[in-house]
Amino acid sequence: MNDLTREKALAALRWLVECGADEATGDTPVNRLIASTPEPPPVPAPTARSVVREPPVTRMLRQEPVKNEVPAANSNAIAAACGSLEELKAALATFDGCELKRHATNLVFADGNPSGGIMLIGEAPGADEDRQGLPFVGRAGQLLDRMLAAIGLNRQKVYITNIVNWRPPGNREPSPEEAAIFLPFLHRHIELANPKLLVLLGAVPVRHLTGLQGILRHRGRWESYRCQTSGREVPVMLTLHPAYLLRQPAAKRLAWQDLTAISQRAKSLGLA
Repeated sequence: MNDLTREKALAALRWLVECGADEATGDTPVNRLIASTPEPPPVPAPTARSVVREPPVTRMLRQEPVKNEVPAANSNAIAAACGSLEELKAALATFDGCELKRHATNLVFADGNPSGGIMLIGEAPGADEDRQGLPFVGRAGQLLDRMLAAIGLNRQKVYITNIVNWRPPGNREPSPEEAAIFLPFLHRHIELANPKLLVLLGAVPVRHLTGLQGILRHRGRWESYRCQTSGREVPVMLTLHPAYLLRQPAAKRLAWQDLTAISQRAKSLGLA
């Protein structure tokens, strides 16, 4: 092939192309009558991936609820064993079944007079409540005090608590899982305080204690709460949360209607 001239080589190539030989082949013969199966691409070797898991505190600061590892059944047993409000408060203080406790400052148990016959239930502690360890002491609490005073009541005549007893980060709403953990304590709290009248402040306590959705649709109506141990029926007024009234002052006229109804029922029960 060394003496093959350029012209002869080109002529040979043209002849091959005209004969249909349009691809180059190697030195090894290939049977073109058998369909070739392409080899699968090589599978890359697995590489180790580092899975970065957010620590609970990061999720909490991002205001996302953290799922609790302790089931609600544990709080059921602990709450049922409490025979007084003092025992219930001590049980809540040592209860580690909710992530909220790890990022709050103080347990917010209750305030007011447990023998007053009127029990108010809110949503959750805020920043002021977390610092002082008492419910409704911030701006919403100050408005609540004025609302009670308008119908002749005060903290010496009513008893106040929340659905959850530790502050959710960022004042977010407690998650359904968090509320489920605390509900057995709340049911026991109601049993031990033995009120004659319950007032639910806002959508969260209404949802978790009555199952009703939408506070604006249901506020101003009377419902009934059945005590789990005694079976006693307690009248329940559904009304707006003071924090909502701070954001929507026009709704105060609706709250006044509810307060009037509460005052009338309290008088009929000999509570005011």
